[in-house]
Amino acid sequence: MAILEGTSYNLDIVLLDLGLPDMDGVEIIKNIRSWSNMPIIVISARSEDSDKIEALDAGADDYLTKPFSVEELLARLRVTQRRLSMVQSEKGISSVFENGKLKVDYASGCTYLGEEELHLTPIEYKLLCLLSKNVGKVLTHNYITSHIWGTSWENDVALLRVFMATLCKK
Repeated sequence: MAILEGTSYNLDIVLLDLGLPDMDGVEIIKNIRSWSNMPIIVISARSEDSDKIEALDAGADDYLTKPFSVEELLARLRVTQRRLSMVQSEKGISSVFENGKLKVDYASGCTYLGEEELHLTPIEYKLLCLLSKNVGKVLTHNYITSHIWGTSWENDVALLRVFMATLCKK
């Protein structure tokens, strides 16, 4: 369990099967809850009410019984993301990002370096927002291009490099 604990990984959500060879899934839920409130969705072949109740009482946020459709899993992930977004907005999280002299005000759409406003193109701004919301994570070229342009073609990677270079200069 030490693999997950602490800040080694910046996880958004945990999808957990209860039937693991080394450790009981409910114990993993309890362990995660001892250091994090990240959403946990249990995916298990166990369909008894007692198993579901035990996992949910231990701290799981949702329980999905196998077999399930990909569409149902995606819907449950969207629900979890909506809940997380509502909680974060209630706490005032994610309205302003600051890192050193860099400041991104998501509400106003403005970026600052020190006291000076940065004049970014819409693509540069989207790129900076994506990166600032994923600090500490490794993002693949495909992930970034699909979030910025909605595609992940070969030539998008070259375009991404151009925008990253101009963003870094600014």
